[in-house]
Amino acid sequence: MIGILLATFSAAVVEWVEAYTIILAVALSIGWGRALGAAGAALGALAVLTGLGSFALTRIHDLAILQLVVGVFLTLFGVRWLGKAVARGAGLKKLHDEDAEFAELRARRDINEAKAAWFIAFNGMLLEGLEVWLIVVALGVQTHHTLIAAAAAIAALAAVAAAGVLIRKPLSQVPENTIKFVVGSGILSFGTFWVLESLGYAWPLGDFTLLALFVFYGLGGLALVRLYAPKAKAKVA
Repeated sequence: MIGILLATFSAAVVEWVEAYTIILAVALSIGWGRALGAAGAALGALAVLTGLGSFALTRIHDLAILQLVVGVFLTLFGVRWLGKAVARGAGLKKLHDEDAEFAELRARRDINEAKAAWFIAFNGMLLEGLEVWLIVVALGVQTHHTLIAAAAAIAALAAVAAAGVLIRKPLSQVPENTIKFVVGSGILSFGTFWVLESLGYAWPLGDFTLLALFVFYGLGGLALVRLYAPKAKAKVA
């Protein structure tokens, strides 16, 4: 259960930080009331999706099929996050820059129009929150801890909101790529574990295999960063 909490909380922090940048840019144009109203509407939609997604997955009564479905999704999700983190860590791809994102949003012409800005905030919160929703549903349903996973996501939202209130500028100091690297390794571990288990493979170490897989993917990711970093520097030079 601790692994579920940490994975959900960490992943949610990354997405909420990116959503906060959008909300902040919109709030400075049309006011905090409207910007937060748009964010609240998006969160409401995500809450409904969480309920529907959880209900749909719980209709799958065959445990092996459920494990396979959730495992494949988490494997793909983990590969995506870990791959991006490795590419950015090696310098093959630019690091996500919240300050630059904020400046780009503030430069948009439509951000000063009330309706357009409202939809920018709504869409931004919804799109960033969708990945949080997917993790909450996948991890929560498979482990029968959906409420706990949702609570972790809400706690992450509260933490980001509190930091935003105190700083009142883009949260560029949050180590997003490091968090994505760690979460990607963790999610990929869960996915691999459940996919092979659903196919009948019995892990020799039981649940402790998750830790071994996490170390395996983490070290593998670091090795790839070291392998590709010189090539990225050579291209720049």
